Amino acid sequence: MSAVYTATATSTGEGRRGGQVTSSDGVLDFTLAIPAEMGGAGGGTNPEQLFAAGWSACFHSALKSVAAAEKTPIQDSAVVADIGIVPIETGYTLTATLHVEIGGLDQAAAEALVAKAHQVCPYSNVTRGNIDVQLDVTVA
Repeated sequence: MSAVYTATATSTGEGRRGGQVTSSDGVLDFTLAIPAEMGGAGGGTNPEQLFAAGWSACFHSALKSVAAAEKTPIQDSAVVADIGIVPIETGYTLTATLHVEIGGLDQAAAEALVAKAHQVCPYSNVTRGNIDVQLDVTVA
């Protein structure tokens, strides 16, 4: 199967220790830094922040798409992705909590919509079974 789109980014320098990440179109251009919580100086982004940004945006799009397909109007929605990095015996792994806020629905309808979005979101699909993912749904 052919990809409908391929994003390309390059990391140079020292990786998360002050390296640079750029996208092939030049839109992204970041200096990386180890977060203070991990003993670094902070002051730059890191792979976990970039992953959280991508997943929150992708999941929000999936949520909007599923709602539109079902003709379910939602209001004031937002997705906050918390990506944790956890040490394991062979290095590190990730954990994720997706906090989904939806207005205009009752709790059961909101949870059903989020569950469907979790089935179609590419980030959810690629991580399913690989990392611990929690879904937290709040009705506003």
